[in-house]
Amino acid sequence: MQRHDFRTPAAANDLYLLASPVDAQFPICILDNVQYSRKTVIRLQVALLFLFITLSCSTINHIQDDICNCLAALPDTSDYRHVAKHVPIPSGTPQEIDVATILSWPQDPIPLPFDAPRTGRELQLVHVANAFLENASVNQGDCDIHLEISQTADKNAPRVIIETPIDSEYCTSRKTIQSQLKQHGFQLDLQHGGDLPQPLAVDVLGLPFEDFEHGRGGSQVVTLWEIHPAMATIK
Repeated sequence: MQRHDFRTPAAANDLYLLASPVDAQFPICILDNVQYSRKTVIRLQVALLFLFITLSCSTINHIQDDICNCLAALPDTSDYRHVAKHVPIPSGTPQEIDVATILSWPQDPIPLPFDAPRTGRELQLVHVANAFLENASVNQGDCDIHLEISQTADKNAPRVIIETPIDSEYCTSRKTIQSQLKQHGFQLDLQHGGDLPQPLAVDVLGLPFEDFEHGRGGSQVVTLWEIHPAMATIK
């Protein structure tokens, strides 16, 4: 008796012919159905892959948009005076100042020690009632929101940096500035930021902080003094 290897398509076709009393076209129809099912499986796999990619992109976009869940690219130990910067903004009556006041503060000729605590002016709560927001971005190194403000609505005016930390107590403030900028057609997240098309009037509350020179912003930033931590509100 002839032996059949039913693992091959040809042998499978012989099996159908031997087993079925019907017309020889019947097994062909079955084979066609098998081929169609394979096509369906492939199409389903493609659809699932497309769905996976879509969901992945959606998740990535959500992470990028979630300004409170940024993951810092650099460790805290590499951040200058990290502990001094990451403090809550105290309650109390702030000292009223403006950008010109900050620009007038004297700067130490030699940077403070890397882990120097706050001292002197850095302990005074301040409020800037009238300033103009010129630039907004998220620093991927430490996840702080980096803002640049000026005394006047002039893109060439001297600027001061203010920063809102990633710390949980500043999440509401971070979301507020992001939402307010969005209302003005400006996108602020991990991938978007920069100079605003037009300066926006802004109110700032926070603590002064003396940084060191390390290319912290554009050429219009002319002082090492910042407001950091700070909470900014667009008027």
